[in-house]
Amino acid sequence: NAALFASIPVRGSEGLYMVNGPPSFTESATFQRDSGKKCKAVAFSKDGSLFGWCNGEKVNIVNVTRAELLRSFDLPKAVCLEFSPKNNVLVTWQAYSTAKDGTAGVPNLQLYDLKTGKCLKSFIQKKMQNWCPCWADDESICARNVNNEVHFFENNNFNIIANKLHLQKVSDFVLSPGEQPTKVAVYVPGSKGAPSFVRLYQYPNFGGPQSALANKSFFKADKVTMLWNKKATAVLVIASTEVDKSGASYYGEQTLHYIATNGESAVVQLPKNGPIYDVVWNPNSVEFCAVYGFMPAKATVFNLKCDPVFDFGTGPRNAAYYSPPGHILVLAGFGNLRGQMEVWDVKNYKLISKPVASDSTYFAWCPDGEHIVTATCAPRLRVGNGYKIWHYTGSVLHNHEVPSHEELWQVSWQPFPEGAFPVRAVKYQAVPSELPGPDPKAAQAYRPPALRNKPVTGSKLHEDEPPQNMKPQSGSSEKPLSKTALKNQRKHEAKKAAKQEAKAEINQESAHPSASQNAPRNTGPVVTSGDPEVDKKIKNLKK
Repeated sequence: NAALFASIPVRGSEGLYMVNGPPSFTESATFQRDSGKKCKAVAFSKDGSLFGWCNGEKVNIVNVTRAELLRSFDLPKAVCLEFSPKNNVLVTWQAYSTAKDGTAGVPNLQLYDLKTGKCLKSFIQKKMQNWCPCWADDESICARNVNNEVHFFENNNFNIIANKLHLQKVSDFVLSPGEQPTKVAVYVPGSKGAPSFVRLYQYPNFGGPQSALANKSFFKADKVTMLWNKKATAVLVIASTEVDKSGASYYGEQTLHYIATNGESAVVQLPKNGPIYDVVWNPNSVEFCAVYGFMPAKATVFNLKCDPVFDFGTGPRNAAYYSPPGHILVLAGFGNLRGQMEVWDVKNYKLISKPVASDSTYFAWCPDGEHIVTATCAPRLRVGNGYKIWHYTGSVLHNHEVPSHEELWQVSWQPFPEGAFPVRAVKYQAVPSELPGPDPKAAQAYRPPALRNKPVTGSKLHEDEPPQNMKPQSGSSEKPLSKTALKNQRKHEAKKAAKQEAKAEINQESAHPSASQNAPRNTGPVVTSGDPEVDKKIKNLKK
């Protein structure tokens, strides 16, 4: 295992080359650099053994370890490519174009047999979104969405549609990962006042409404994201609307739903209002983390009952990433935030490090569960392009900056089969590095000239909430309260507070008369106007 490391392909205006992963970070001598400026896409196979790229002339496939060219396909217009999970099929996509006379264009989605290089099938696939067919992990079935129904092929025989899932209008579907039997999550958007719904099926039982494993319907959904957990026992659905009717957010409104294959479903109650930025499953499949709420955002880990387990408090963050073994969680604020990261030990919920990767447009865990890459890529950002390799303890181990006139388009890690790397104990001490750490000096807040020589007063726009463990302590016999119990408890507390306030007011009033009786003695004789109405008004005004 000592010699095992994940390579890093780097694609940009300087061409495509491969960098050896930690610990060496040197350019790979085995992979021949492709210096063309037209490299549109790269892809690894699921196990990381094959690597493919399209360079504007051909799509080339190499064996990564032996670095030999396996296949080359004449596809100058290809802009997307993908391998099937067991490396039997290569899929390529190019933009669809109709003929000049308006007749249908030629099929633009190609499936090739990688063993023979023969084209197995061509389809017309107009949209780039969801262009790639989806396979079960063992390639027993392959599915694609065609005109709002899902077509299933078996054992890579693409000439016969083995099954169809036909609901009124399936706009999206996701196959479950892992072992057989394969399950399918489908999303049907609501129309004419009917709610949208997500249903879970077990392939190939699609007959009638009773055949679904689970069903969850909801309003307020223009689009959904469906996330299976690794064990394929549950799906998280982020439903979002394009527009927030209340006007509270630019980003529409989001809700989070939980659906299990045993038929259970729930709405995940998020304690803070605002957008849902990110939701991720822990690879252990029994917990998930959500980042949500108006800035500073909250982050909370929930269990399968959708009860909070640990709350990370609030902070500048909009993304969450579990390490491949699931032992570390990174909360980060990228995009319009400053790139602060919090690295947490998941088992003990202790903070390991707080590195800052400013201007990052990309973040990914290395399959070894120890290293992280962050990158600043074009076209999202045209200046300061480059990438950094970190150890999760906060040390920068490698920093590559692209020359100012060049651009970096993409970096990624070579994938590995699960269990290829041993899971190491969590370290808290920063790993030694040759490179100096990032400059710790924080950006100073703007101060107007009048205040510049005066002491700084620590006024914060909002106080950050501290992290807190939501698990009931093992020593205490108290059970976590149910939602209704919580509601009642809150009502009870509100009533109590109201009663106390009322009491305080009565006490004050009973204290006042004596004060008002004593007051005139000190202030001398009471002046009256003779008109009792006017006197009353004067008294009230004074009061």
